[in-house]
Amino acid sequence: MVPRYSRPDMVAIWTPEARFKIWFEIEAHATDALAELGVVPKEAAAAIWAKGAFEVDRIDEIERETKHDVIAFLTNVAEHVGPEARFMHQGMTSSDVLDTCLAVQLAKASDILIADLDALLVVLERRAREHKMTPTIGRSHGIHAEPVTFGLKLAQAHAEFARNRARLIAARDDVATCAISGAVGTFANIDPFVEEYVAGKLGLTIEPVSTQVIPRDRHAMFFATLGVIASSIERLATEVRHLQRTEVLEAEEYFSPGQKGSSAMPHKRNPVLTENLTGLARMVRGYVTPALDNVALWHERDISHSSVERYIGPDATITLDFALVRLTGVMDKLVVYPERMLKNLNKMGGLVHSQRVLLALTQAGVSREDAYRLVQRNAMKVWDSDGALSLLDLLKADPDVTLSDAELEDKFDLGYHLKHVDTIFARVFGAA
Repeated sequence: MVPRYSRPDMVAIWTPEARFKIWFEIEAHATDALAELGVVPKEAAAAIWAKGAFEVDRIDEIERETKHDVIAFLTNVAEHVGPEARFMHQGMTSSDVLDTCLAVQLAKASDILIADLDALLVVLERRAREHKMTPTIGRSHGIHAEPVTFGLKLAQAHAEFARNRARLIAARDDVATCAISGAVGTFANIDPFVEEYVAGKLGLTIEPVSTQVIPRDRHAMFFATLGVIASSIERLATEVRHLQRTEVLEAEEYFSPGQKGSSAMPHKRNPVLTENLTGLARMVRGYVTPALDNVALWHERDISHSSVERYIGPDATITLDFALVRLTGVMDKLVVYPERMLKNLNKMGGLVHSQRVLLALTQAGVSREDAYRLVQRNAMKVWDSDGALSLLDLLKADPDVTLSDAELEDKFDLGYHLKHVDTIFARVFGAA
């Protein structure tokens, strides 16, 4: 976890204090359930809630001797509770505490990330509607293709992040499971009622069958989902970076008063935020492979996954939280240049309308091969002139082009390309 790329609410989920607090709640709720079953005295369960406490430094001190974090925790709590503490952890194993705690933490982290996505979706919809009919050039392979609108670009991003939100909700549901099943998951020394009770208190579902640990396919899917969201962040960030290039300059990150772009060149306004987002996305994706590797554990359990999750649980969620909030800020303040978009769209002498002429020629009886050849040979002249020549003028002057001047001019209508924008917006945002 790097403080530079961290936000307090998400960091708070992963502090030692927060972790041990969840451990205590798991143990105390489990003891309550055992008391209901008559396995332990109700007075003991009440004493745990009343007198239970812990100190992080003391737990660390005990662990240095015991080399076992859960035992160190239980020992420290027992120092506060007294004799009744012997009823804690009855029939449980360490993974019951550790895995259930991780489920709570990932669920809480998911809730923050879902809220982050909600905020981003609001901004994307607002900016998409703002530029719904702002014409710009669509590019394929980085080359001018046909006209689109800037609103459509943003609507696409909205649809993608809406899918990511649905994925994250599913991943949250999948990973938010409770296992209080004892050694090797057989409930031999603890009644399944305890698991159900603790799950209900913590807002989790029960793990149908654990092997002493919650199966790590759940966690693999969770972190894979975070990786997909990170890739979507990078996709949008990369688009902004391309649009901010000097040769394009159709949109750019907000450059605040007093901001400096370069230590050497005072004229620079660099896309530093979206470049940063690209790097952060790489980090989040980097946590996916270890999560996938964690699925294959020895027999009923080993702890090869444990050290991995101590890294990727906090780092992936904290980094993604920061990245989503930063992206929301970028898109909220993104400076858009409609005039430059239109200028770039018209830069290449009308080449962007070539497909309409091709199709019109085929409708007029020309074979597709001949129509393609006719349009391409004129288009290449425009290309070689760097847009100084006009495709429309060249086509009008080509004796092999059988369309009338009026028919050709009709095929160079920008509005034609935008006639279904409302349809696409309705698909993304619903009916107006």
